Amino acid sequence: MIKTAIIGTGFIGPAHVEAIRRLGFVDVIAVSERNQELAEAKAAELSIPKAYGDYHELLADPQIQVVHNCTPNHLHFEVNKAIIEASKHVVSEKPLAMNSTESRELVRLADEAGVVNAINFNYRFMPLVQQAKQMVAKGDIGPVHSIHGSYLQDWLLKETDWNWRLVPELSGDSRAIADIGSHWCDIVQFVSGAKIKSVMADLVTIHKERKKPTVEMETYSGRELQPGEYEAMPINTEDYASVLLEFDSGAHGVMTVSQCAAGQKNRLSFEIDGANSALCWDQQRPNELWIGHRDTPNQMMLKDASLMHDEAKEYAHFPGGHGEAWPDGPKNLFRNVYGHLNGTRPGGDFATFIDGHNEIAICEAMVQSNKERKWVDVEY
Repeated sequence: MIKTAIIGTGFIGPAHVEAIRRLGFVDVIAVSERNQELAEAKAAELSIPKAYGDYHELLADPQIQVVHNCTPNHLHFEVNKAIIEASKHVVSEKPLAMNSTESRELVRLADEAGVVNAINFNYRFMPLVQQAKQMVAKGDIGPVHSIHGSYLQDWLLKETDWNWRLVPELSGDSRAIADIGSHWCDIVQFVSGAKIKSVMADLVTIHKERKKPTVEMETYSGRELQPGEYEAMPINTEDYASVLLEFDSGAHGVMTVSQCAAGQKNRLSFEIDGANSALCWDQQRPNELWIGHRDTPNQMMLKDASLMHDEAKEYAHFPGGHGEAWPDGPKNLFRNVYGHLNGTRPGGDFATFIDGHNEIAICEAMVQSNKERKWVDVEY
C-alpha cells in the first residue's frame, strides 16, 4: 500500500480522501491542519490515524510517500515547496501558486528533485471528456475552427455573500478567472489539443463593495443584514469575465465566467466546432455528449463504455445508464498518479505542475489584457 497524507481539510481535502480510498491500493495515514486540536478532530472524523497541527511535522514522517496540498491559495507555494524539499511526491490543488514566478520555480524544483507532481484539474478525467478528446484527436469532427463556452456559478450573487476568495491576499489578483476560468481553459486545451496563444479580456467587478457579515450566518439567513451586523469591504477582483481567445492551432474562441449567474450552481460547459461536426459537454449533465451535424440529425451520446473509443473506455467504470459524476474525475486522476508511482500505469496521464504553471500564465495575460485594453500574448 502506498502511504499518503492530506494537508488542509476544507471542502476539497475530504473529497481527496474519499477519491483516494476508492482506489483500493493507497492508504491515507495522516492529516495536517492549522492547529493540533482541529487536526485531531478532522482525523477522527475521517478515520485517519495520524494528526499533525504543523504540516512540517507531517512532512518529517518517514512513512508518508505522497502529500496532497489542499490548503487555501496563498499557502500553495510554500507548502508545495516544502513537500518537494521533503522528497515527497505531491498532488496540489490549483492554483499551483499565487503568480507565474512562483509556479515556474515549483516546476523547476520538482524536476530537480525528481518527485512525481500533479495538479487537480479533475474535469479532464470524466469519461465523456476523454471521449471528446479522442474524437477530436482521431479526426471525427474534422479540423477545429472555434471553441467557446462558459463556467457559471451563483454562490457570490448577493452583496452579502462572503468568502476568503474575495480577499486578494488570500486568493490572488484574479478571482473568477483564476478560480473557475482556469478549469475551463485547461479542459478545452486538453480536449482540443491546442494551446491558448493570446487573449483579449474584459473583467468586471459587479459588487465593488460587499457586506462582510460580523455575525454567524444562522442569525441572518433569509433576511437582510442590519447595520452593525456587517462590515463594508471594497472588492477589486472580478465577479465576471469574457475573454476572446486565439489558439496556436489557428482556432479562435471565447470564454465567459461568472460567479454571479443566478441559478447556475457549477455549470462548466464547452463547445468545440469542427469542419464536419461539433461537440458540446456540460459538467452538470456529465453523462451526455452532444454531437452536432449539418446534414444529418444531431446526436446525444450517453456515457456507455461499449460505445466509446478504446482510449476513453477505461475512464467509464460503470455500465451504460449508471451515472458517473464530479467525484469520479479526481478518482480517475489519482488512479493515474498512483498507478504511475507503483508501476501499473507508467507514464500515466495526469495534469502536472507544468499544466498548473501554464494556467497561471494564461490568467496573468488575461489580467494584463484587461488593464491595457488590448490583445496580450501568453508568456509561458
